[in-house]
Amino acid sequence: PPGGLYHERQRLELCALHALNNVLQRPCFTQEAADEICKRSLERLVLGQILGFILNVPSHVSLGFVALPLRRKHWLAVRQLHGTYYNLDSKLRAPVAIGGEAELRAFLRDFLSQGLCEVFLVVPRAVEEAGAWLSPE
Repeated sequence: PPGGLYHERQRLELCALHALNNVLQRPCFTQEAADEICKRSLERLVLGQILGFILNVPSHVSLGFVALPLRRKHWLAVRQLHGTYYNLDSKLRAPVAIGGEAELRAFLRDFLSQGLCEVFLVVPRAVEEAGAWLSPE
């Protein structure tokens, strides 16, 4: 690679793992470590330490009033204000209240159960460095 750049080539369906390691310029993550991150329970999330969530979810494609048998990915944000979590999906006319912590976990669980969904946590650097966004098992 040019200039000594670290570059992992694609193998199996591990493109997220390769992308992380390529950005970090070293083999930080193994398949096992990446799988463990993906399988952590929503119940272990310390919601008070998390600024918000970004979800990448399947979205139906429509042409006028006709829904096409295609699915694209769509990004949406979730944020808490005064104890209530809101769906800030840009396709909505206005923010939609999700509710409190229990309702948020159910909202996230519903999307994750549909498959083909990723949830990204947005946390302050200190929370990330301390791993404070996840409660111990």
